[in-house]
Amino acid sequence: MLSAPSAAVVRATLPAVGAHLDEITERFYAGLFAAHPGLLRDLFNRGNQAAGTQRQALAGSIAAFATHLLDHAEQRPDAMLHRIAHKHASLGVAPEQYAVVHEHLFAAIAGVLGEAVTPEVAAAWDEVYWLMANALVAIEKRLYEESGERGLRQWEVVERVEETADVATFRLRPVDGGPVPAFRAGQYVSVRVELPDGARQIRQYSLSGAPAETIRQISVKRVPGDGASPDGEVSHHLHARVREGDVLELSAPYGDLVLDDAPDAPVLLASAGIGVTPMIAMLAQLAADGHRAPVTVVHGDRSPAAHALRAEHEAYTAKLPDAALHLWYEQDAPAGTRTGFVDLTGIAVPAGTRAYLCGPLPFMRAVRQQLLAKGVAPADLHYEVFGPDLWLARG
Repeated sequence: MLSAPSAAVVRATLPAVGAHLDEITERFYAGLFAAHPGLLRDLFNRGNQAAGTQRQALAGSIAAFATHLLDHAEQRPDAMLHRIAHKHASLGVAPEQYAVVHEHLFAAIAGVLGEAVTPEVAAAWDEVYWLMANALVAIEKRLYEESGERGLRQWEVVERVEETADVATFRLRPVDGGPVPAFRAGQYVSVRVELPDGARQIRQYSLSGAPAETIRQISVKRVPGDGASPDGEVSHHLHARVREGDVLELSAPYGDLVLDDAPDAPVLLASAGIGVTPMIAMLAQLAADGHRAPVTVVHGDRSPAAHALRAEHEAYTAKLPDAALHLWYEQDAPAGTRTGFVDLTGIAVPAGTRAYLCGPLPFMRAVRQQLLAKGVAPADLHYEVFGPDLWLARG
């Protein structure tokens, strides 16, 4: 994929570029938003920008892509590219925006590395960028064609359900009265709201209802600030201001954390906290399909009171002929559940299990290691990160 001369240059300069990626991405976003302030106001997540997590995710993806090109010259890192492309498609990213990113990213590289960016170095990294960008454009084009939708559609809130003190479910139907296409269990939609300062911010929320329903359902956790990052702007807006009869703008469903087409394969669904949302849709789909292979359902939460969609968790599991629900709570664990963090010791994991993980990164890393130790193949481990994907950036 990467030409031999460029590969040699990238290999030689990757340590220097990698060592300065945080500074490069910080300068990149500063320049991009100075030239195009509307992108920060109406497209990029302002909370992630303030916390620096988007910069870390961008740096991680650049380093991972370049490293893959060098280590696997004949292969493309499709898993990473598809994950990014699904997020881009849900935001409505257009091909021409890649040229804008290129302009400001390479200005940042030159600004940080200075004279080290010779014409030869610039040409090699230019090749890396356009290999990645053109691959994403092609994948996104196919995703747009498959969805049959482009842009956002208006949906009316027909019901709001308070699941816990910090999680609310919004059930929605299209304002135009048109059809509601089925989605693949595990997918998410982008939701755009107008905030009090006029910004039109977008966030992704997993669809937490059954895929065949004619009503879309999202379950939103109110995200508190933690000192390093501010309160979640959109989640707080939805909790504080959105009620039955209000209208939200939603994208078509996207996301690559979806059930494999393997009806005879054992399945394991592991979640923590609000990571339960895509798992509920998956359980609903498995129950509707009459999945007969073993299904192991694992969930961890702060307490039973904080466990959103617990009734659905239990009801869908009970509908499956060979399924077991294992629950861990940090406090107030009732009889039949466990106290503490999720620990798969003693949990049987059948051979050939396909595992799906969603929750905080430390939880997913711990569960992944335990599943690998139990013999689950790396290719059968799938995950979803809410927010910037820092899995690559942090390891």
